[in-house]
Amino acid sequence: MNGKLPDSVVDRRVRRTRRVLRDALVALILERGWDSVTVQDVCARADVGRSTFYVHFADKEELLLSGFDELHASLDSLRSQSRGKFAFVEPLLEHAHENTRLFRALVGKQGGRHILRRFRDVVVRLVEAELDGFDVARERRSAAALFISGGFVELMVTWLERPTTNDPKTLSRSFSALADGVLATLEP
Repeated sequence: MNGKLPDSVVDRRVRRTRRVLRDALVALILERGWDSVTVQDVCARADVGRSTFYVHFADKEELLLSGFDELHASLDSLRSQSRGKFAFVEPLLEHAHENTRLFRALVGKQGGRHILRRFRDVVVRLVEAELDGFDVARERRSAAALFISGGFVELMVTWLERPTTNDPKTLSRSFSALADGVLATLEP
């Protein structure tokens, strides 16, 4: 044997290290808030050295954004496998509802603007993919995607900050009804 580990073992270690770092970041955000967490705090909580951290991520923002990338991939998979419109909305709302404290810390009033912007980008990409099937000019689709995703994010953030009796299913139906009005304007 040449002393080199098989790729599957390396991949497993990489996934484990990234997961441990992400879990540590989430726990610290819930305890202290985004702005109070440092890379050193994450490393200490994850029991990982700083050099190991920097092998995987440039900073805490990149670590957090890696979670958004996974969220996008998961929701896009749901969206593409469904025949219904905006199939990602209800699962995203359910995820936010189950993790309300974290979502409030990240995309609510306490979260940083760059985090909210990144979350909006995830939603915009999902909505744009949804609208790709519409036979309209790209600029109208892009404007509609921005409008629909902006409305959804604002609806969701407000729901998380000022909880109502609405459950994710009810909120999803409300959003879909509003989005249908915009979609009707795209029809030739």
